[in-house]
Amino acid sequence: MAPRLKNLYQETIVSKLMEQFNYQNIHQVPKVVKVTVNRGLGEASQNAKALESSLTEIATITGQKPVVTRAKKAIAGFKIRKGMPVGVMVTLRSERMYAFLDRLINLALPRIRDFRGVSPKSFDGRGNYTLGLREQLIFPEVDYDSIDQIRGMDISIITTAKTDEEGRALLKEMGMPFRNN
Repeated sequence: MAPRLKNLYQETIVSKLMEQFNYQNIHQVPKVVKVTVNRGLGEASQNAKALESSLTEIATITGQKPVVTRAKKAIAGFKIRKGMPVGVMVTLRSERMYAFLDRLINLALPRIRDFRGVSPKSFDGRGNYTLGLREQLIFPEVDYDSIDQIRGMDISIITTAKTDEEGRALLKEMGMPFRNN
């Protein structure tokens, strides 16, 4: 059973984008390659419980076990030594990626307080989009009573688009609620 967003992409979005950008070949149409979910944990060096709770939260939200990222070099000002855990991240591809994007766009983002849309300026110049979330409670999978502290995360959506305009058109067709400014 293919995810709903993947079916939408194959059946309607591809034809709309081919028409909009005058592509000659179906393989020129931009598509989402992967989604990375990253959470930096500055306090993980002193607090091992923060790392454990972040691992379980990200695994619950994405449906995939995250990897612990470690410090590449020592920074005395932040009391970090080389090799200490400083965050968790997960890379989603194919079925899980489409399922996560569907939940993010249709369930999580509308639950943000005073939500007016995501910034259309967060593209990197090559059609990839990154957004930061301030709290994990917007995901329905996270139980309010089980969290010890509110922590945010960064979500990067990597596409095959050549320009920001193509990437924006792809995400807009997928239902990403961009702000009008």
